[in-house]
Amino acid sequence: QGARKVRLDGDLRAVLLEAPGRCVPYAVIEGVVRSVKETLSSQFVENCKGVVQRLTLQEHKMVWNRTTHLWNDYEKIIHQRTNTTPFDLVPAQDSAGVTVRVMKPLDAAELSLETVYEKFHPSVQSFTDVIGHYISGERPKGIQETEQMLKVGTALTGVGELVLDNATIKLQPPKQGMPYYLSSLDFESLLQKQESSVRFWKILTVIFGFATCAVLFFLLRKQYRHHRERQHFRQMQEEFRQAQERLMNTEGGEILKNACVVCLSSTKSCVFLECGHVCSCHECYQALPEPKKCPICRQGITRVVSLYNS
Repeated sequence: QGARKVRLDGDLRAVLLEAPGRCVPYAVIEGVVRSVKETLSSQFVENCKGVVQRLTLQEHKMVWNRTTHLWNDYEKIIHQRTNTTPFDLVPAQDSAGVTVRVMKPLDAAELSLETVYEKFHPSVQSFTDVIGHYISGERPKGIQETEQMLKVGTALTGVGELVLDNATIKLQPPKQGMPYYLSSLDFESLLQKQESSVRFWKILTVIFGFATCAVLFFLLRKQYRHHRERQHFRQMQEEFRQAQERLMNTEGGEILKNACVVCLSSTKSCVFLECGHVCSCHECYQALPEPKKCPICRQGITRVVSLYNS
């Protein structure tokens, strides 16, 4: 959005002469592609000339996923070659004689290439090959051959650093690290495309932000519960210790020796069978949950015999 839009006309040289360092750090300029030297000819299409040519061989196959137990499509570039020749941007009405030399087109974040040829060569498989592919987990589908070109006469929008170098006006990648574009879209369409991409990443960031907050909330809640449980356990231990001290101080340890292990206040008055432990008063025995088990050995209680101290 902050790029300066300049026109490819007779005033362009004067604009650059007035700019600091004869340079516009981030500029937008639109023109038509014209080759400086000999053009590149398509290997498959007659009378197709361009300045950038990209030949690609891509392998297509199916790969067995042992996790999902499904065949997934897999693509791999076997070979790719890109040829370039120097080219300029010239006005659509080539009357002013002003040209802009495009530098390092392959460094562009977006380089619009037109697919001029595409052919898929399916793989021929015998019955033995099919069995071997099922065993290995890979089934080749074929090879795709593609030729892409930036053709002469294509209307191009360049976004980058515009500099006047002696008598040559150059469009090159910006030094500030901003993206470099060579797109067949007009500037407004290119701007809308970038805004849509930014909007998508913003929405994705918000979604992941909410998900992260939810996970942190549940983790902190879990830690808080553990802290409360530990605090409650320490409080119970402290109350038990204080009860022991009170019993020791009041009756010299005799009551503690015969005190119920559950309430620590009443005297032991029950014999649990078949384990034979004497550890509880009758009230605490009644309060034990079903099925009743001995508080000492956790053995099931089949019968209770009352104990009378004389």
